[in-house]
Amino acid sequence: MWPMDPDLYRVRPDTKVDLKKWSTRDTDGFADGKEAGLAALTEANARLTDLQQMLHADGRHKVLVVLQGMDTSGKDGTIKHVFANVNPLGVKVTNFKRPTDIELAHDYLWRVHQRTPGNGEIMIFNRSHYEDVLVVRVHDIVPKARWSKRYDHIREFEQLLVDEGTVIVKFFLHISHDEQRKRLQERVDNPAKHWKFEHGDITERAHWKEYQQAYAEAISRTSTEAAPWYIVPGDRKWYRNLVVSSILGDTLAGLDLRYPPAPEGIEGLVIE
Repeated sequence: MWPMDPDLYRVRPDTKVDLKKWSTRDTDGFADGKEAGLAALTEANARLTDLQQMLHADGRHKVLVVLQGMDTSGKDGTIKHVFANVNPLGVKVTNFKRPTDIELAHDYLWRVHQRTPGNGEIMIFNRSHYEDVLVVRVHDIVPKARWSKRYDHIREFEQLLVDEGTVIVKFFLHISHDEQRKRLQERVDNPAKHWKFEHGDITERAHWKEYQQAYAEAISRTSTEAAPWYIVPGDRKWYRNLVVSSILGDTLAGLDLRYPPAPEGIEGLVIE
């Protein structure tokens, strides 16, 4: 298997992140070798599938995967291509959209805590609690005095989950401004992708600089040993998928997973 070093993309605790210094097109030696990259992805996904089945059978661990990124960064595509062959019984996806009136009547983490994984599960957050230090900051939805306290809330919330047995892996899918333009244009030009296009995407694109600053601070202040952030080069979709699949595979492999013992009396049993 391709020996990826996850530290290439991991944000060390207490690191001040400048997203301009993180490549959106890095391929760690694959260059433009998309064919070789796709072959490595097939291998990485097969490994992840086996490990996820063992995680589900083992039932002692739970895994939270956080996917964040600018519009068109590929959150949906990552889920589709990385988790294509896993057992759906053990993998769930939650997409955090605009809060409902009931959710708004509670603190911002209330709806999030209800969706965290149980034993044997992988829960994927397609967007997450980080929206409450991103969009609310960029659009002045709540005062700075309020959202600026949330970095500490989030660190403590994630530490609580870790202390109670949850493994957390967070991915920022990092694309360039020009790559976003190309992907938005494709949604306009390709009738099969019209359903993905929203005029609000253009409005949000106008706030690119503000979002980059908001993401940089959020990642800087919440990447910890217990709940690390990985900044994944996202301009090449195949490489993005390969990095995510490889890091998740390494994470599961480090959990000392094992199948539960066989039922008593099964040895030598012959089914008629």
